Amino acid sequence: MKIKKNKKVIIAMSGGVDSSVSAWILKKRQYQVEGLFMKNWEEDDKSGYCNSTQDLFDAEQVCKKLNIYLHKINFSSEYWEYVFKDFLIEYKKGKTPNPDILCNKEIKFNMFLNYSIQELAADYIATGHYARIKKINRKYLLLKGIDLNKDQSYFLYTLNSTQLKRILFPIGHLKKNKVREIAKKIDLKIAEKKDSTGICFIGPKKIKNFLSSYLPEKKGDIVTVSGQVIGKHCGVFYYTLGQRQGLGVGGIKGKYNMPWYVVEKNIKKNILIVAQGSYNKHLMSVGLIAKNINWVNNDQISFPFSCMAKIRYRQKDIICKIEYINNRYIRILFDSPVIAVTPGQSIVFYLSEICIGGGIIVSRLPLL
Repeated sequence: MKIKKNKKVIIAMSGGVDSSVSAWILKKRQYQVEGLFMKNWEEDDKSGYCNSTQDLFDAEQVCKKLNIYLHKINFSSEYWEYVFKDFLIEYKKGKTPNPDILCNKEIKFNMFLNYSIQELAADYIATGHYARIKKINRKYLLLKGIDLNKDQSYFLYTLNSTQLKRILFPIGHLKKNKVREIAKKIDLKIAEKKDSTGICFIGPKKIKNFLSSYLPEKKGDIVTVSGQVIGKHCGVFYYTLGQRQGLGVGGIKGKYNMPWYVVEKNIKKNILIVAQGSYNKHLMSVGLIAKNINWVNNDQISFPFSCMAKIRYRQKDIICKIEYINNRYIRILFDSPVIAVTPGQSIVFYLSEICIGGGIIVSRLPLL
């Protein structure tokens, strides 16, 4: 990241260690730094889903210590309109959407970016994402973060070259333990603060309880692939393909005396279909169909071509071949079968460390 003295940067301050250290790095590199705290959810304080009050306090304390002015803005109505409504619609269809990707697309790198440049006269925005940007031959490329265990390029595939030109990722070249080390060294109280996971207001274990406020329970049968009813579910939209925990059928040994996994969701019949073993053939796919494709650099893609891909965050890269279907859809074929391809999630494509784009999984191509 080249030093550009006196260039104004607005950094998204979340109250966490990553954005805090990012702000410190920017100041050290002599940028004119101001923070911005985004409130994206009008939570009920009794719900316990969101800690925005604590996060704002932490962000204020960090900015005070670093001598950075902190702007505050409420994007709650925009988050509801452009992220959460879509999230609920997809869940009702039995899909498993990723709101973090949509939040990055609509809120952080659209509303926040535009507000910072147009209203706050910023030259750049910055966030604490573990990703990197590299300029080669007038192109701005999106690269994986150096810390592959924390790399967040998966969540950023909807960006384009025009946006990348205005974005800085100050900690993309660092590993997480180094970021915490810096936070301790500069005596930030949030140095050991736990990382946020998933949507800001929904921890992984609370997702079912949270969704029940918006999607009423609709009980139905849990059925094996052979048609045997072995239990009851609360609503097929609460479950995801490959899910093992929380099915309530652990005491049923079945044919193989192995754990049960969700292999299909029949929305029309309100049936949850399960099979035994994490690598059973019903969970395996040879490929998938994807839509809403974004190529980061909008290059003229020559189909078919091969690359690496991820179908979920932190998954190991898998080899695949991409084929053109039409202007809306592409077909992805895996070199070897892949477990738990989940409609609604994103598939993200890579050439070595470069994130070239991605799309939304529409359907899987089963092994059967």
